[in-house]
Formats: sequence, structure tokens, C-alpha cells
Amino acid sequence: MWDIATVKDIGKKAFLSNYWACVVVSLILSAVLGGTGGYVSSHSHTSSTDMTYNISNVPKEVVIAAVGASLVAVIIGIVIKIFIYNPLQVGGYAFFKENVLSGNAQLDEVMQGFRDYMKTFKTLFFRDLFVLLWSLLLIIPGFMKAYSYRMVPYIISEEPDLEPSEVLAMSERMMNGHRMKAFLLDLSFLGWFLLAAVTAGVAGVFWVFPYKNNTDAALYQELREL
Repeated sequence: MWDIATVKDIGKKAFLSNYWACVVVSLILSAVLGGTGGYVSSHSHTSSTDMTYNISNVPKEVVIAAVGASLVAVIIGIVIKIFIYNPLQVGGYAFFKENVLSGNAQLDEVMQGFRDYMKTFKTLFFRDLFVLLWSLLLIIPGFMKAYSYRMVPYIISEEPDLEPSEVLAMSERMMNGHRMKAFLLDLSFLGWFLLAAVTAGVAGVFWVFPYKNNTDAALYQELREL
């Protein structure tokens, strides 16, 4: 049975053994993922009363244009997520998986997700769709389903011949009985993520994100061997 401290120690050692490559891959994943969330309004703190007042004094054409621009931004974010970030995630996770095993993963591992693009696309599309559908029921079922499918990108890179349904089922089996502990593992990084926030992402780029990515890959290896 795995424990949080050991998995984090394995992840840290793997990260430090290949520091700059891990930083580069984490930066790529963070940059592309950040592009999928760019449609979130920077004015979300505005109260509903103020918003109603402001909108009532804005020409209707401007409101329509703003809503249209927001919808376009949402669509662009979804397209980036599905067609670019998802295969990059598979390649990035393949890189970190290899780095945990060898301590010297090469940057070309990142392209793994594009080698059988359609199968990768289908598997991660169904993963995202199922998580979304479970989330529509209630937040908690969607949250649990996301943890059940946590290992999907690693499995795709390691078992490229599996069908999407087989990959999803395998991830669920691997995470069965380990979801809460994986959640606690994520919580143990909360302080590091706060540090990344207060340093405007600098600590995240050069320490937190690559450390976390290697730790997640170490968790996959631990569960793979159970």
C-alpha cells in the first residue's frame, strides 16, 4: 500500500534529477491549459445590483456584442482543451511517467499524445463527457468520477492498443479504494499552490507544477504495481 510521503519523495527526486526538462514540460501544459480558461471574466467580483444597473445603461448592441464575444471565447477554450491540451496532457504525463522510472525523460515524449491522435481524442473526449454528465447530477459525483479517471492519460501512453472503454475501466479499477487518499495527496500541495499564487506563478513554474506532475506520475507507478 502506498503512502503520501513516499510518493511525494519519489516525485521530488525524479523532478530534481531532470530539473529543466520537467520545468519546460510543466510550463507547456500550464500555458495551454491556461488558454482554455481565458474566457472567465475579470469582473466577476461585480455585484448583481451594480451589474444590472450598468447593463441597463449600456446600448443593446454593445451587450449583444459582449455576449457574442464571450461565447466565442468559451468555444475557443473548449476547442483548445479538446484538440490541443488533451493530447499534450497524454504526452506530458508520458514524459513524467518515464521521468519517474528513469530520472532522465526526453522532451520528445511530449509528442506521444499526437501519435495515435484519433484514439487519444476519443478516449479523452469520453472521459471529459462522462465527468461533465456526472457533474450535472451533483458536484460530488462529478468530482469522484474525475478522480476515477485520473489515470487515463498515463494508461493511453502505456497501453495504446486499448479501446477508450477499456482505458476508462482500467483507470477506475486502479483508483478504486484510492480516491480519498489521492485527494489528500492533492491537499498536501495546497501550501505550495498558495506560494505559486503569491509569487505570481514564478514558484509554480520553477518548483510547484513540475514537483506535482512528477508526484502524480509516481502515484500512477505505485498503483500500477499493486
